Amino acid sequence: MAPYESDDAVGAARDDNPRSGRRKAARYGVPVAVVGVAAATIGLVPALADSGDPDLPRISAEQLIEKIAKSDVQQLSGTVKVSTDLGLPDLGGLEEGLLSGAGEDGSGDGSSADPQAKLTELVSGTHTLRVAADGPDRQKLSLLERGAEYSLIHDGKDVWGYDSKSNEVYHSTTAGSGKDHRAEPPATPKDFADEALKAVDDTTSVTVDGTAQVAGRDAYKLLIQPRQSGTTVGAISIAVEAKTGMPLKFTLTPKSGGAAVLDAGFTQVSFAKPAASTFDFTPPKGAKVTEEKDAAPRHTPKHGEDVAQGFEGKDGPKVLGEGWTSVATFDTGAEGGLPTGSQGGDLGGFLGSLGEQVDGKFGKGTVFSTRLVNALITDDGKVYAGAVTKEALVKAAEAGK
Repeated sequence: MAPYESDDAVGAARDDNPRSGRRKAARYGVPVAVVGVAAATIGLVPALADSGDPDLPRISAEQLIEKIAKSDVQQLSGTVKVSTDLGLPDLGGLEEGLLSGAGEDGSGDGSSADPQAKLTELVSGTHTLRVAADGPDRQKLSLLERGAEYSLIHDGKDVWGYDSKSNEVYHSTTAGSGKDHRAEPPATPKDFADEALKAVDDTTSVTVDGTAQVAGRDAYKLLIQPRQSGTTVGAISIAVEAKTGMPLKFTLTPKSGGAAVLDAGFTQVSFAKPAASTFDFTPPKGAKVTEEKDAAPRHTPKHGEDVAQGFEGKDGPKVLGEGWTSVATFDTGAEGGLPTGSQGGDLGGFLGSLGEQVDGKFGKGTVFSTRLVNALITDDGKVYAGAVTKEALVKAAEAGK
């Protein structure tokens, strides 16, 4: 097999990429995308990669990034396996209820078929997705789980979410929504790869790490590694289909080692045109239909409310630092630190038991740690979060004081 070039100097590709101007904001978007819904934030699945490394023409990292950027796969169907292993404590399913803001029966502030709520399930465990696309106006994603299925269908101006377990439907339209139409959490290897590539800058090493077979297709492996210390990200590996340039597998491993934090890859894929009927949807008889305009608005929790109802902060996030060690910070407006839950007693006390108490020039606070994203909530209501170590969070909080 021919040798592969390492190419850490990918400046030319970045300069031609219009997204590079959003580098600082996009950097914070990397942990956001990695967890699917990172305001709250997968195990390696060896079966995704077939045995044997294909012998492909040599390519540089810059050329491979360009190949991904030029990829224009309009039609496909396949199965994606997504696994997450953030190292969160076992809360008996409570974490999913907290993130979605709704109970298993769909009760709560919104519909159980709302994509923003349903797809938060991807933040833990292993899930199987069926995906299909036919151009920019027709896509379908189905989440298969315990004999039930959740489907998200985009057909023209209509976007439908259907939860077979609760027999609920969520409907919105792209027409008239414009820039305010809500984007859904990433779920496919391409979704994750697009976000990760926004992070490529001078603080990043990018190389071609050989070849692989994924879902029976020959692929190059693009390896992205932070140059900075203080980040919890160890490496990101993207398997890129040699013919089309489409990402087939995305794996993020933490600096601490062990299983991948995020692993999303096709187990089967076809680039043939899906049947038109794939994207047809009519609400089943008896289903409860929620229109987007009728849904309960999402809001920022005040002190005394469940934190799961929103976590945006009253002034929006700001970014401290640069590169992989950048930290997002915002003020919740909740003086006194952790909130008190409206249900189940003192939620603040419960959450506090899961964190580590710290102090510094900022005062006192609580650090909540996962294998990737860590967050510091200070007693005066400020939040610092990023894919950085506890020490880096404390340093950022002290510098931002």
